[in-house]
Amino acid sequence: MQVQHILKNKADDGVVTVTPGTSLHAAAKILAERRIGTVIVSEDGITPQGILSERDIVRCLSAKGASCLDAPVEDHMTRDLKTCARNDDAVDVLGRMTEGRFRHMPVVEDGKLVGLITIGDTVKARLTELAMEKDALEGMISNTW
Repeated sequence: MQVQHILKNKADDGVVTVTPGTSLHAAAKILAERRIGTVIVSEDGITPQGILSERDIVRCLSAKGASCLDAPVEDHMTRDLKTCARNDDAVDVLGRMTEGRFRHMPVVEDGKLVGLITIGDTVKARLTELAMEKDALEGMISNTW
């Protein structure tokens, strides 16, 4: 299964972005209100510059206390984005996410943000794929020709 199939089956294919100057407090509020775990940092909403997750905010709070919430997200975002493309294999992407110990991966093509998938999205897609394979194999085995 390819990433594009995961994007197509997502209930909400929108990607939440914030600008680099957005405060951590404002970003945390967006995460809480939207019930999501990450935002993409982008000046124009199209070209990703980084990613900010709940973990990034917790690490900042642990190191600096509540005063860090006034800092801009660009000070605490992950700049070295790990991305995938629509035609990438979902199992490969799942492996990269597991190995890198992150749960969100921007889908980028020609330098432009086209979506965001989570480790949950990829696991769900893989389980669906495995269930279909199982049903097909059971059908072939039980077929009385």
